[in-house]
Amino acid sequence: MNSFSWKKIIPHVIAIAVFLIVAMVYCSPALEGKVLQQTDIVHWKGMAQDAFNYKATHGHFPLWNTHLFSGMPNYQVTMDTKSLLPDFGRMLQFYLPKPASYFFVACLCFYILGMAYGVNVLAAVLGSLGFAYATYDPIIISVGHETKMMAIAYMPGLLAGLVLIYRKKYILGLAVAALFATLEIGAGHPQVTFYLLITLGIMTLGYIVMWIMQKEYKHMLIALGLALIGGLIGVANTSQSLLTTYEYSKYTMRGGKTVDLSEDGKLTQTKTEGLDESYAFSYSLGMSEAFVLMMPNAFGSGSGEHLNPDSKVVAALAQQNVPEAQASQVAATLPKYWGGIAPFTAGPPYSGALVCFLAIIGLVVLVGNGSGKVDMVTRWWILAATVLMIFIAWGSYFAGFNRILFNHVPLFNKFRAPSMALIIPQLLLPLMAVLTLDRVFFAADAKEFLQKNFKQILYVSGGVIVLAGLVYVFNDYRGSYDTQILDGFTQQANSTVANSILQGMIADRKAMFAAGIGHILWIWILVIIGLYCYMKNIAKPVVILSAFIFVNTIDLLVVAKKYLNSESYQDESSYQAGNFAPTPADQQILQDTDPHYRVLNLSTGDPFNDAITSYYHRSVGGYHAAKLRMYQDIIENQFAKAGGGLNMGVLNMLDTRYVITRSQDQQQPMPVVQRNPDALGAAWFVKNIHYVNGPIEAIKALDHLNPKDTVIIDNAFKAITSQPVFDSAATIKLVSYDNDAIKYATNAKSNQFAVLSEVYYPEGWNAYIDGKETGYANVNYILRGIAVPAGQHTIEFKFEPASYYTGQKLVYIANILLWLTIAGSIFVLWKQNRPKKA
Repeated sequence: MNSFSWKKIIPHVIAIAVFLIVAMVYCSPALEGKVLQQTDIVHWKGMAQDAFNYKATHGHFPLWNTHLFSGMPNYQVTMDTKSLLPDFGRMLQFYLPKPASYFFVACLCFYILGMAYGVNVLAAVLGSLGFAYATYDPIIISVGHETKMMAIAYMPGLLAGLVLIYRKKYILGLAVAALFATLEIGAGHPQVTFYLLITLGIMTLGYIVMWIMQKEYKHMLIALGLALIGGLIGVANTSQSLLTTYEYSKYTMRGGKTVDLSEDGKLTQTKTEGLDESYAFSYSLGMSEAFVLMMPNAFGSGSGEHLNPDSKVVAALAQQNVPEAQASQVAATLPKYWGGIAPFTAGPPYSGALVCFLAIIGLVVLVGNGSGKVDMVTRWWILAATVLMIFIAWGSYFAGFNRILFNHVPLFNKFRAPSMALIIPQLLLPLMAVLTLDRVFFAADAKEFLQKNFKQILYVSGGVIVLAGLVYVFNDYRGSYDTQILDGFTQQANSTVANSILQGMIADRKAMFAAGIGHILWIWILVIIGLYCYMKNIAKPVVILSAFIFVNTIDLLVVAKKYLNSESYQDESSYQAGNFAPTPADQQILQDTDPHYRVLNLSTGDPFNDAITSYYHRSVGGYHAAKLRMYQDIIENQFAKAGGGLNMGVLNMLDTRYVITRSQDQQQPMPVVQRNPDALGAAWFVKNIHYVNGPIEAIKALDHLNPKDTVIIDNAFKAITSQPVFDSAATIKLVSYDNDAIKYATNAKSNQFAVLSEVYYPEGWNAYIDGKETGYANVNYILRGIAVPAGQHTIEFKFEPASYYTGQKLVYIANILLWLTIAGSIFVLWKQNRPKKA
């Protein structure tokens, strides 16, 4: 065994330095202390501020969030997880500021994947930069999808672990797989991890077939066992998050529903176990739109971009005698984007034309070689996974296929936005490109291989351009927004003008697609020239790959800067003042020192898509992708029902003491506060109980409920409730109010029933009367209620989710296992590289 050599490290140091330089140059404002203005992060800070305030006082985050949707678990916002591990994520990010850290770690993880395959450093650098700066990444960073970005960044690391295991580097592979399984799952974006697991499953199936054909049964069992162990260590290391999320998901929108509101306003009882199909298939990719992987502007980029003043719409309207200035104004209101993703897309998931060409070449000619870097199944599993993910991305446009997956594949119906599946081609296309480069430039028989396959490479890659040309000729260039546009202009003008506008838009779309073909044409020429120059000894591989790296990286960065650039940043002080400065209305409400009241903010538009209010107040509204299903039912049936308006009875029982509206000043409308005198407070005794059968009766009964006197309870809870005996002198008072613990004092001469203005969530909230645990009921569809015996009593509610504490124990065990695998891999590497004895 050769001894360790520092010279072997130098190329890797240079590669990492390149990643650092590109990240720091692209994200230079972050190095100056500026921060990104990200919509989702602004909302997250709003929903998380209460938890940070709590931690400042108590030393830890609460498990319950009182500031979102009248109360919900805090698991999906921010949660303490004790660990025996250092922050491996930040270590891999070199402690760079955001978002430079995201791009750097994505490069680093892909580079690890390249090294797992043993490819040349230059090839790995090209793939790393291509993966990290694929346009989807800067787009999601710009809007604040940071957990998604981190989950994407860690994907190649987990894949690298399996590659090492399957190539018989067992201990090192186990350590890498366990570490990156921990990081991948811990990133907290289940949909990304779900698509990755499908991909790893396809890869593993391919290897199983190969091992059986080669009769490598022992290796197969070892490899599968170690891959499973690595995955289980990752699961256990994140079990606190996984167990609480799994438990919570059953009660959320993603866990299905029991009440369905039809378009005609009728309620029906149903039982689903996931998202509605129409909701799940929103944000589906148009079928020909898959070309955006290599033609970024062919479908008009993002929904927020509009046609240029020189649009063909102007000429089309001129034929209808519309003045040029007016026609230009019309064009400036029309969207460039004409793909299938609705209702909105920020931009295309462009992976780089050069990367795509190299990957396509490899998928055709890469059949393996003697070096062992590419085996007989590599191109097939990559091709299968890529095609499958494109099928999934088509969503509703390939409904027959995707409906089968939606109805029969576990977890598939928990996620929406199928276009997100293109993150897998974003990973696999650069991987295939890297393997192709390594094969044609650095294999022992590279030149002979290239000479033998050059014509095939030429025809296959040229065929892609021909295919794009056929799509150009036969595409109808109709977009998902066209019907709305036609209807709108038909009403404003007439159908002739509307059709002229549409024809002008179609002409623009053809021009954009043609420009996209021009873009891939010159990239194709560059690739072919590079391969030809090597084949004819005109240029060395180092020169050609350096040129490829430069062109591909610049190509990606030019597109990326449309979505994430210096204008995306601002000073920290401006950021705070612009997003969270309290309004006079906020300041007025904050003068109320009562620990229990809620706020409904109507001044921002939709209060149920606004978490800024939660920054300061216990909000009836909020913003969250996985709110409680029962709360969503209330929103749909009591707050947003057509013609119904806001049900004040429901607002009263939610203790909505303050409503923020807009002033009538047309010049400068300001938020103003209205106090609701009918808010019922933290808790109250009711005079009678109205029992119902099932959720339909319960939610309908809210329409005319007087919550002050009557409570609605499902018969399922009848055993732990009883009709109260009215006592006008009976009292229930809030003694203390904490996120995870609430205490009341009661005094009554007869048995009473108390309604508590707290959202019902049975997994963890335990009730105690005078220290003895007792049952409580789900009342008024979303609240808690409890039978109170006569006399003076103390009622306590404590949030004590067993899933959280069980997960904590599993985390400690898994931490130790991960340390052991890391130590074992370090020992093996040391043993392999230690100097030989003389």
